[in-house]
Amino acid sequence: MMEAVLWRCWRRLLSCQPRALTQPKSVLSGFTGQTMRVGTAHSNHTPPLLVSRLFQPSNLREMKESGLEGRSGEMTCRSQKLMLKGGLIYPSNPGCYYYLPAMVRSMEKLVRLIDQEMQGIGGQKLDMPSLCSAELWQRSERWDLMGKELFRLRDRHGAEYCLGPTHEEAVTELLASQGTLSYRQLPLLLYQVTRKFRDEPKPRFGLLRGREFYMKDMYSFDASEEAALITYQAVCQAYNRLFSRLGLHCVQVQADTGNIGGRLSHEFQLLADIGEDRLMVCGNCAFSANAETMKPGQTDCPQCHWGTLTESKGIEVGHTFYLGTKYSHIFDAMYNNSQNKPVVAEMGCFGLGVTRILAAAIEVLSSEDAICWPSLLAPYQVCVLPPKSGSKTAELAGVAEELCHSLGESLQSLKGEVVLDDRTQLTIGKRLKGAIRLGYPYVIVVGKSAADEQPQFEVLCQQSGETLFLSREGLMDLLGNVETV
Repeated sequence: MMEAVLWRCWRRLLSCQPRALTQPKSVLSGFTGQTMRVGTAHSNHTPPLLVSRLFQPSNLREMKESGLEGRSGEMTCRSQKLMLKGGLIYPSNPGCYYYLPAMVRSMEKLVRLIDQEMQGIGGQKLDMPSLCSAELWQRSERWDLMGKELFRLRDRHGAEYCLGPTHEEAVTELLASQGTLSYRQLPLLLYQVTRKFRDEPKPRFGLLRGREFYMKDMYSFDASEEAALITYQAVCQAYNRLFSRLGLHCVQVQADTGNIGGRLSHEFQLLADIGEDRLMVCGNCAFSANAETMKPGQTDCPQCHWGTLTESKGIEVGHTFYLGTKYSHIFDAMYNNSQNKPVVAEMGCFGLGVTRILAAAIEVLSSEDAICWPSLLAPYQVCVLPPKSGSKTAELAGVAEELCHSLGESLQSLKGEVVLDDRTQLTIGKRLKGAIRLGYPYVIVVGKSAADEQPQFEVLCQQSGETLFLSREGLMDLLGNVETV
């Protein structure tokens, strides 16, 4: 019976395929608009990415009608509103979101940048379990210290676990289980990019404070305090390079070690009015600190002694800790020194909030109505707008399609980065407004000037705010300088 059904399906597939290939172009064009015309005009080319095919439900603009308002809680910050309206995220449970395809593209780009910086200082990537044994956390005494912040559960055998908010215990146990390291293997820097879980009592601000989020956490093992502090500085410098590449002005501030522990800690803060951290910054020297590390009411700078401290607000996007032997001593993470004697390793841990960086960047760079991405993190770099169907310039649709193909094929950095807004039933103005709202760094309008003897294309450059009219050669020169990751 099953074989007969499969045979009928196979015969139907074979019978349909030749008819599709031999239909007149006019029939194919009317079937799915630009999609099929691309297929017939460029049979040997990869068709462009089409906006109509992207799963980015930005049509859910009325928050009350779509139910987003009630499900996401009170929306009190710019990034949350823009990401919901732009179809980047969708609320699931309080403090938890679906990350939709455009958001995932941006997140993957950020992770690639993080990989470059972490591996550039010797980091090795691994992946540790999210399900963490209570026994490990009880040995470090953080099972009770973390309290209700931990998501706790029992398996069918009664064993207790938590969903990992961080992995100091796990990584130190991993190292200890491998036997004693040689001093020649140090420094050892292990990192991961994974989902983390924290039972926030009041999730708010979208991805800025949630219960489930992505974080990069790195753990270092060194032979001495001096070596550990050198590693600490190397990671801080890598963080500063990362934020500089993103065009984000982050301040490295003195911070409390909190429930992570250790003897030295710094936060990387992105200055923003919506920020929940109070920062004290000296106007005379490089000193800056989280206000919780200062004496109440202190306004004099403890570093230069005469500068005045001013208060700012910030969003924490990174945190570094020098741990010493806090965890390595508990779990017996040892190395053999040059005299072949076992010594407890010195440790550090270093976090970056991956999804928080994305939300914070949108928060500080964007307007109330339009997303502005760090250029390296935009989901797509270029959006091409063909003319409206039925308009006097509708015949230029093929020019737009060919332009998309040329950009992706001629400029290696733009391969997979160019989309065609094929929703030609909408006016150019309406599609242009949507493209600006979603934050494409470059929007190219194929209008009547594209039919001139010397074709010109209108180009909106989001980063500079300029509108340019360029020839094809000028367009290639402009976009040839676009950096992607």
